[in-house]
Amino acid sequence: MKKIILAAVVVFFTVSCSSKEESPTKDSIAIDYEQMAKEYDEFKKANQNDAPKVDPAVRGKALVEGSDCLSCHNVDTKVIGPSYHEVAAKYTEADIDQLAQKIIDGGKGIWGEIPMTPHPGVNKEDAKQMVKYILALNK
Repeated sequence: MKKIILAAVVVFFTVSCSSKEESPTKDSIAIDYEQMAKEYDEFKKANQNDAPKVDPAVRGKALVEGSDCLSCHNVDTKVIGPSYHEVAAKYTEADIDQLAQKIIDGGKGIWGEIPMTPHPGVNKEDAKQMVKYILALNK
């Protein structure tokens, strides 16, 4: 049952983030995080009684894959920003709040001069789940 719910969440995020328009370029990627969060909350309420507790790292992975993060980051190799393994090697669970805020606010200087795009539509709890997924990669 857990696998079915997890698969449904992943499919839900994939469908909600897909579009029938032309494939966007890196410069024109626009993610409606508020709409994505609203749809997820509606899904969660509709399946509240059946939904098992989801491992934060699993939910974080779904959130990362449903966002524009992978246009600048990769699990194993540096793209525009550092790889997730590099981030996980540098930070600990004590840094979750700080890193979650960095996802929301963006920033630059830690990994070079190219700024990280802010994601103001991502709520703090979802950003924490994303960070937990990234940090779990080095365990």
